[in-house]
Amino acid sequence: MDRRTRPARVAAVLSAIGADIVALQEVIGPGPNDGGQAETIGAALGMGWVMAPARHLRGHQFGNVVLSRYPITAHIQHNLSWKTSEARCLQRVDININGHVLHLYNVHLGTALLERRYQAQRLATIVSQKHVGGSKLVLGDFNEWMRGLTTTLLSSKLKSVDLRDYLKRRFTYPGLFPILHLDHIYYGGHLEIAGIELPRTRLSLVASDHLPLVADVKIG
Repeated sequence: MDRRTRPARVAAVLSAIGADIVALQEVIGPGPNDGGQAETIGAALGMGWVMAPARHLRGHQFGNVVLSRYPITAHIQHNLSWKTSEARCLQRVDININGHVLHLYNVHLGTALLERRYQAQRLATIVSQKHVGGSKLVLGDFNEWMRGLTTTLLSSKLKSVDLRDYLKRRFTYPGLFPILHLDHIYYGGHLEIAGIELPRTRLSLVASDHLPLVADVKIG
């Protein structure tokens, strides 16, 4: 939010949260000479990571990243790009949590209405694929602040986390003065949402243009 890109600052926010699994969007990944922000953040946290690049930026991959303290057993990427809009993707990461498989979908949808309509239909089809059973978490930046098609379609297939059940303040964007709720969580299978937090610290207010949305999830 201060127009400075500092991965170490993002890592410090995530370290304070202490999450076992982290989903990030708009991350600079590996390039010709280094691993970019993804590698820096992963190393600082001591977490394994996988990246789903939506496009390239100055010779580096650019897109979604999932970091995990648990073993990652599979990684699949789906293209969500629409016409001439900015390239977008959906990242699915399968994680083994003490013998339980969690299918985590890391989402970053577009900002245009018609673009999100296309992406919502594709997203709903992908997350409801019958050959992918078990516990599922669908989360990320949906760029949807009111009940739109994405909310309607996903809510018909998965449970939706209503932040009003957990928080007095539920807005996540922009970080310094949040007035919109763009970040959402959907879940299905043998999962229980035990709690939700929205860490609002001095560092989290400037490290990203979104506040970190933290869920305490029980599996199995």
